[in-house]
Amino acid sequence: MDQKKPNPIDVYVGSRIRLRRTILKMSQETLGEHLGITFQQVQKYEKGTNRVGASRLQHISTILNVPVAFFFDDGSPGHPSSESRSEVTEDDAVARFVGSREGIEFNLAFQRVGNPKLRQNILQLVKSLSRGKDAAETDREEPRVTG
Repeated sequence: MDQKKPNPIDVYVGSRIRLRRTILKMSQETLGEHLGITFQQVQKYEKGTNRVGASRLQHISTILNVPVAFFFDDGSPGHPSSESRSEVTEDDAVARFVGSREGIEFNLAFQRVGNPKLRQNILQLVKSLSRGKDAAETDREEPRVTG
């Protein structure tokens, strides 16, 4: 029996629920208690396995203190304004990172760095680390003239 894949919009809405819940440092259990459901049901919403009904989404937006539109920003998969699939994929990767525990911790810590010059230095460090050893070595090489 072939199991049907979740709709990409349901997955996206679920990821936005998880993002906001995690930013607020709220557990799935706590959100479930506010909604009168189990944490397993919250997990299913966050994974996109189960669709969130309109009235339930309104309730979630109230609990998480965001407008319903928060769950449907322009970068969502299948949104008519999406220019190309590659842009959506990049947006999805950013949303997944920002919504991860590591991403949230990184962003909160980065915001607490008050010195703008230090923030810029941290950004440059992360960029140089992300290029990897090969890219860093290539950057140091002198340009070669051919011809």
